[in-house]
Amino acid sequence: MLSRRNFIRRSSLASSSLWIPSFLRSTSLSYPHLPKSREDKVLVVIQLSGGNDGLNMIVPYRNDIYYRSRPEIGIKPHLVQRLDDEHGFNPAMAPLLDVFNANEVCIMNEVGYPNPDRSHFRSMDIWHTASNSSQRRQTGWLGRYLDSECLSCQDAYHAIEVGDNLSLALHGKIRDGLAMRGPEKLKRATDNSFLQKIGSAYRERSPNHLDFLYKTMIEVQQSAQYLTQKAKTHRSQFDYPNHAFGHGMKQIAELITADTATKIYYISLPGFDTHINQKARHHQLLNLYAETVATFVDDLKSNDLFDNILIMTFSEFGRRVEENASQGTDHGAANNLILIGDKLNTTGFYNRPANLSVLDDGDLRFQVDFRSVYADILDHWLQADANNLLGHQVDRLSPGLFL
Repeated sequence: MLSRRNFIRRSSLASSSLWIPSFLRSTSLSYPHLPKSREDKVLVVIQLSGGNDGLNMIVPYRNDIYYRSRPEIGIKPHLVQRLDDEHGFNPAMAPLLDVFNANEVCIMNEVGYPNPDRSHFRSMDIWHTASNSSQRRQTGWLGRYLDSECLSCQDAYHAIEVGDNLSLALHGKIRDGLAMRGPEKLKRATDNSFLQKIGSAYRERSPNHLDFLYKTMIEVQQSAQYLTQKAKTHRSQFDYPNHAFGHGMKQIAELITADTATKIYYISLPGFDTHINQKARHHQLLNLYAETVATFVDDLKSNDLFDNILIMTFSEFGRRVEENASQGTDHGAANNLILIGDKLNTTGFYNRPANLSVLDDGDLRFQVDFRSVYADILDHWLQADANNLLGHQVDRLSPGLFL
């Protein structure tokens, strides 16, 4: 028999286009018992990687400190898409105005954590694992949900990340999410004659005698088959931006509309580390984000599916209040977090805007601990025990996020 090392070396499953999930257990080729996403609440997490500049995303267009701090990159008041008497969207965010005006957006100001870390990798780990600054955890907040709180998570593809790699947020101790670029690519990766022969040989043996690696491979093949079949049942007619992020969000909409039994979708939009010449690059990224999300919302509404969808957008940290000498911004701390859905208790702005006259070493001070946001989502959207999953008592938001 091949060793595990040789198996992985020869297997296409070791490629970066596929993460082999450890949570897969069933060897059945049919899934009649799986819940449908139309009946269940779905969480879509969008990660703006690199440290999004929240102050130039949600612009304090009446604040003199903002303009004194950003003489070159500040968004001029006449360009701002006004949301209230003090704040407005960056003009690149205009595609989301209709969603905001429909009372389907909640903007949370100054979300962060104590003793912020300005390293991309460490701060992202903190957000992914819901740890504190001095703690290191090996499992993600959503991975722990998959482990112990998700009633149907013994089945496959209940948490999908659209991309080449699986984020730590979706890593559990016994179950992981599944990362893929698309059902068809996943299917091609598993339609390897070498893998198929191994799968056929081991399917007939008792599961108790299956080597874990081979068993996982069989179940990934089944997941690929299921997802490919589901993907064929619906093709969106909406025109998403021609970009990997647009393609990924379109794929998520198609899988949701096809009743795929997935509770969590995760996707990243990179490029937000804007140290140099920020203005044009940031505008481009924000416009891509806004156009894609607005199209996604319209797509789901057209199929009467928006009422069970929650979209959460976050970044690992914000940027410093003052622009740098390269017409960019450096790593900061607290930032905006955006929720989109039609079951939100508070719409518009959840809390007071950032106080630019009271900073923490040049950075925005956090008002809201991000783990309190997670706790509300776990408790009231995913119907889980947040204290158990986060590992400690977390202050609850008041008011709560959901109706």
